[in-house]
Amino acid sequence: MKNITKSIIALFAVVALSCSVEDVQDRPIIQSVDSPVLTAPTSGASYILIPENAAAQAERFTWKSANYGGSVEVNYTVEMDVKGNAFKAPKELASRKSENQASVSVEIMNGAALALKATPFSPSEFEVRVKSTVGTNVMVSNVAGIVITPYTTESPKLYVIGSFLNASGYGADWTTAPTLPALAASGYGKTDFEGYVNFADASSQYKFLPQNTSFDGDYGNATGPDGTFTGLLLQTGESNAGLPAPKAAGYYKINADTKALTYSVVATSWAVTGSGTPNGWPDNGVQDHNMTYNKTTKVWTVTLALSANEIKFRANDGWDLNLGDTKADGVMEYGGDNIKVPSAGTYTITLDLSSPRNYKYTLTKN
Repeated sequence: MKNITKSIIALFAVVALSCSVEDVQDRPIIQSVDSPVLTAPTSGASYILIPENAAAQAERFTWKSANYGGSVEVNYTVEMDVKGNAFKAPKELASRKSENQASVSVEIMNGAALALKATPFSPSEFEVRVKSTVGTNVMVSNVAGIVITPYTTESPKLYVIGSFLNASGYGADWTTAPTLPALAASGYGKTDFEGYVNFADASSQYKFLPQNTSFDGDYGNATGPDGTFTGLLLQTGESNAGLPAPKAAGYYKINADTKALTYSVVATSWAVTGSGTPNGWPDNGVQDHNMTYNKTTKVWTVTLALSANEIKFRANDGWDLNLGDTKADGVMEYGGDNIKVPSAGTYTITLDLSSPRNYKYTLTKN
């Protein structure tokens, strides 16, 4: 029995050794012989991307196979980077195994362009290539330069910068930063911007920036010296805009149109009114309940004893600017439905206009 067992073990050892030797002998030697060749697109290709075509093909990338000296599985990656960046931080458009083409959708190409800091609705230059990989062996193709005009489904923004920032709680004066107050357009591709900005200094001067990282493409006042308000915008030869006469510190609603090149600035002071407030609706000649603005939290606040009825927010003791909540979802609309008070009690009420076109409120029972 022992002899039979020894024979079986010896047989398995011979088979295992035989297989290992054959595997080594049959294994191809990986050599970087010929790089892949990108055949489409060619340099100069241009793409104007629109959201309606998100699922459609933007481009079919094709290439000639890389040669690694044998029959091996090759991983291919289509890469894109900003022109002149030498693919230091590329974005992947597609990956394939031992194939010679890849269809890239509008959505994927658009996402890569935005990730590489392209400005929506403006043409930007990029470079594309194909990278082939087998194990640790890597070869890259020729490079093609392309131009992409990406889109965004987010509302574009204008940022307000100026001499008012520090005193108003936004950061250092005339300094680009994520904390800059913003105006938002009504939708992607639109040029009608709206938002609210606190100007703690009556002599404030300001400009509008398409991005909060640089002064590139900034808008200012069309005519007159710094600090003038005309309601007209200009990008070249502009001056710093100012507050309209009579100049006064305050919380302003700003509208700007970068196509019509106009802007307006209206001072606002917000209050709560309605049948749920102690004074009732202002139609009876009573006063609204004024709110107080906090430049640190960026919200308006008031504490009131409310009855289980209705309230609304309005500015400047009038109905030209009033906010309600049509969907009862905490997000407000101009002229929206009255807000129902859940139950009688003392409430801290807040109004937050700091996020442009996304105005919110809270009712917190004390």
